Amino acid sequence: MTETPVTWLTQDAHDRLKQELDEHIARRPVIAAEINARREEGDLKENGGYHAAREEQGQLEARIRQLQELLRSAKVGEAPSDSGVVQPGMVLTVRYEGDDETETFLLGAREEGSHGGLETYSPNSPLGKALLGAKKGETREYELPNGNKASVTLTSVKPYTG
Repeated sequence: MTETPVTWLTQDAHDRLKQELDEHIARRPVIAAEINARREEGDLKENGGYHAAREEQGQLEARIRQLQELLRSAKVGEAPSDSGVVQPGMVLTVRYEGDDETETFLLGAREEGSHGGLETYSPNSPLGKALLGAKKGETREYELPNGNKASVTLTSVKPYTG
């Protein structure tokens, strides 16, 4: 049995995603009617409108499922405690191996977007997974998309305060 990861969202992000979900659910009958209308046109093998409507329906249903799961597992507006341990909802400052510059970002849902110029990294990304549970001063290694390994040192961790 796998545990569903909790997603930390601000109230604004939760409300935006809930509104998007409601709009998609309201579109279901419109797309179903479009599919039925296209089906009435006859030969389905060469009916581009029918296939386009079916494709749209598949994408809509996938997004509805994604939003439902995200909202079901969301912790809304509850900033994590200032424990000094990395968890979703924390603002992290890191230094990559071989680089003197630091990078600061929010560890949270990608749907959160950018907050005050802060980039948002998912806790499910390779970097996010590597940093979960880390404390200030710890160095963690993670895999890059090209298969190489990279090291990152956590220089600061604090709760996101908006």
